[in-house]
Amino acid sequence: MHISKWELIKTLRRHIKLSEKRNPAFQQNKAAKIIIYIGGAFMLLYLMFISVMLAQIANNSETVTPCELMFGLLPFILLVDFGFRFMAQQTPSQQIKPYILLPIGKYACIDSFLFNSITSTSNLIWFALFLPYAIMSIVFSYGLMAALGFLLAWYLLIVCNSLWYMLVRTLVNKSYWWWLLPAVVYAIILSPWYLGEKAGIENLCDTYSTIGEAVSHWSILAFGGILLLMAILVIINRYVQYNSVYAELSRSEQTKLRHVSELKSLDRYGEVGEYIKLEIKSIMRNKNIKKGFWSANILVFVFSLLMSFTDIYQGGMTIFLSVYNFAIYGAMILVRVMCYEGNYIDCLMVRKENIISLLKAKYYFYSLLLIVPFLLMLPTLFTGKCSLLMLLAIIALIAGPIHIIFLHMAIYNKQTVPLNTKFIGRGGMETNYVQVVVNLAALFLPPFLVGLLPLVFGETVAYIVILCVGIIFIATSKYWIRSIYNRMMRRRYVNLEGFRATR
Repeated sequence: MHISKWELIKTLRRHIKLSEKRNPAFQQNKAAKIIIYIGGAFMLLYLMFISVMLAQIANNSETVTPCELMFGLLPFILLVDFGFRFMAQQTPSQQIKPYILLPIGKYACIDSFLFNSITSTSNLIWFALFLPYAIMSIVFSYGLMAALGFLLAWYLLIVCNSLWYMLVRTLVNKSYWWWLLPAVVYAIILSPWYLGEKAGIENLCDTYSTIGEAVSHWSILAFGGILLLMAILVIINRYVQYNSVYAELSRSEQTKLRHVSELKSLDRYGEVGEYIKLEIKSIMRNKNIKKGFWSANILVFVFSLLMSFTDIYQGGMTIFLSVYNFAIYGAMILVRVMCYEGNYIDCLMVRKENIISLLKAKYYFYSLLLIVPFLLMLPTLFTGKCSLLMLLAIIALIAGPIHIIFLHMAIYNKQTVPLNTKFIGRGGMETNYVQVVVNLAALFLPPFLVGLLPLVFGETVAYIVILCVGIIFIATSKYWIRSIYNRMMRRRYVNLEGFRATR
């Protein structure tokens, strides 16, 4: 029976919705989902507030039109949109495995998922910024058609940005060297800022403001250029997405004989030492864990350099970035405790209290890793941006309460994350809302406390209090871990079912 492309798109869209409802994570974490939705509502209100402010500026300006003003911000809006998509948007290749062997056209499935991505309602989020602005500044001054051209152009550009994100995300999953591609592209986009005789932020905004004037008059050249860019991105995406999935499905295992350290120095710590070995060797051998670990290292290195050798972050931002710098390992890796172990959770359950040794090993390993950002941030001591007491207080805060909070995810995590497969693994398709809430709390509450307490009690007293609190949590960590283990065991059958269902 012949099925048209449109019927296939509708069928696959229905399959995606049913898959989401049958997902083990669909009914769980309801409280966390509510928090995420509330946060999303606040974000929309914030965008609307910015829209009103920009509209007032545009209405009072005598040098630029409203369309020119908003399009002058084009590079920054697209860059922010690109960054936020890494938090939520999937690539089509992550959803295509169940359909790749069906008797349908070679690219039919990829085309269907690309269509769903292009028409996704998430592309309309930015209209909380564009729509009020268009109504307040364009409709009554330049007419309805100018406003429609403005909104259509922005929608097409956001869709292009979505396609660009999917391409970059897929390539980066293959190799970190592909990060050079967006680096070069954004360097070119931002070049009016730093190249030429008139280089500067004003020159950058003036360069892109010309697009606004063109779209307000429905310029064929402007809209033709945007549509051509979209077509190119679609063609490249369908080729890259399909080949990424096919290459992973047809992969052949290659074994290289090489010497691997047995880490015998850890034998003295017994079972905990064995699990520390397991953590180290998992990072060395498994593709996804290795990428997460090196991503964290790169972020720590970059942030440390920015704080040590530039004046970009000063005052309160130094405190915020310092706390974030130490929390990166926990936020990117430790928060997924038991997710990678879900691949072999049945083996871990064979012996009593195996899990408690595993939790201790993870806690000790990632707490010791805090030495890395501390060493990289030593130049901030010499430049006077940070004090030794401040850094020690932050280390105690992260190693104590924050890492213990991350370890509590062992109770709630019940979704297996693949060790090696990236494009066809089911683990990459699921969102654990509790992880999102815990990460947000761990990354924003500590900087708030570290920044607020010195204002109330003075720096010395505040940092000593934070240091003492952290040391108390570190000293009592074995009791916290025991409590986490007991609560996890009470949920073990529910968690086991979730791990097995998401492999």
